[in-house]
Amino acid sequence: MAASAASRELFTAGVRAEIHRWPVLQIAVDQGFGGAHGPQKADWIADVVEQYFHDNADLQQCEVEDFIAQLMDQEFDTVVDDGSLPQVCASLCQMFSQWQQGALQQLRQTVDKLTEKKTERAKVKAQAAESEEESDEDTEAMECEATSSAPHRTQAPPPLACQEEEDGWTVVRKKK
Repeated sequence: MAASAASRELFTAGVRAEIHRWPVLQIAVDQGFGGAHGPQKADWIADVVEQYFHDNADLQQCEVEDFIAQLMDQEFDTVVDDGSLPQVCASLCQMFSQWQQGALQQLRQTVDKLTEKKTERAKVKAQAAESEEESDEDTEAMECEATSSAPHRTQAPPPLACQEEEDGWTVVRKKK
């Protein structure tokens, strides 16, 4: 196994590049899901994932997926269900395998590809209105409300109804 400090730093750079370019983590950090220390948590996750590989030499991809999913849930209150987690974990496992086998040239190429891909940060976009007609009507309604001289409504919002589902989750809905 390649245990030199330089080769370990190369693997570390690969893990950091893969984790930091992951759109799910980018969105979680940008939107403040991790609180005020979101960027530090992202760095910490990269360090913990790298250490996880070193502490557990015979990891399966599903184990890495479970570990990262747990970290994302605990640190960013985020459940990853967009299908990107298996891709990220496959890449991480491939880099670790290259590092273990001493295929440092291949690992360097993989890391270079990850770092040269200056992908734009993931952005959260508001969903478009269902149709232009509805959107125009909403805009007109808002303009009318904004220009009216009537006092603002001070009525309290309707109370919320709580229902416990079969699986133990509590669903909160507005009462009609």
